[in-house]
Amino acid sequence: MDILIIGGNRYFGKRLIARLSDAGHRVTVLNRGSSPAPEGTVGLVADRNDEAALEKALDGRSFDVVVDQVCYTPRQADIARRVFAGRTRRYVMTSTVEVYGYEDSAVPVAEDVLDLGAVTVDLGLPWEDPGFLDAQYGEGKRQAEAVFAAGAEFAWASVRVAHVLGGADDFTGRVDHYARRIRAGEPIAVPAVNRAATYVYVEEIAAFLAWAVGAEFTGPVNAHAHGPLTTADICAEIESQVGGRTVFQEVEVGEVSPFSFARSYAMDNSRAEELGFRFSHSSQWLSQALSETLSTKAGA
Repeated sequence: MDILIIGGNRYFGKRLIARLSDAGHRVTVLNRGSSPAPEGTVGLVADRNDEAALEKALDGRSFDVVVDQVCYTPRQADIARRVFAGRTRRYVMTSTVEVYGYEDSAVPVAEDVLDLGAVTVDLGLPWEDPGFLDAQYGEGKRQAEAVFAAGAEFAWASVRVAHVLGGADDFTGRVDHYARRIRAGEPIAVPAVNRAATYVYVEEIAAFLAWAVGAEFTGPVNAHAHGPLTTADICAEIESQVGGRTVFQEVEVGEVSPFSFARSYAMDNSRAEELGFRFSHSSQWLSQALSETLSTKAGA
């Protein structure tokens, strides 16, 4: 197949590209030119926020599947819905568990708990402001999904990715946040009621996205391993690897550590498994995933 990847040529994105290339697909990577296309792929340069530039870069090209790794706003989705009309038969958007940020559910949430038809789309919000976009990450993804769900000329799917762990190239700094505090015995801020969350191993989400490229399902699908994890589960494993002592400090207000959640919105992956993908259990890879990331921070 001819496959276009928009952005995402680091972390699990680069693993996805490698899997697709190794499987014999023709892979094209489109980004702003900040990094070269991986070896064996075709590189296109355009700012996906600039509709005219995107049209020009894609002139005369069509693809069996597009995987959009960097659609963060409804404005970007609106542009993509127009530009890729007639250029692809299938469009897979990488979304996030954070679309469920308004939920607080006693049971893991299925895809239909979020009614995309009821989501208010506001193209006029300051989506180009990095600070606003960062603060509204989940809302941006939610509205982007709603734009595609409202109607597109191609089959559309969104992969709601859980929190990702693993890899020496984890750029988020979240694991290091805990490791530094555990080594020093410094307090780790958590909410008074701290909920478990769903996670996925970096290699497994790359495998799932590669599988989704060849699948035919449409609409949203949750992607995560079995076995939700608490902050304590993650910290216990980090402590066993780096030494030190885990000290939790409960806070009623203010910023908490990155893997702690006052709301409960663990996902339900039943749909993905009914479609044919089998996820692992977090206990199978948690130690390895954290070891991969911590190995690059040994001197931190």
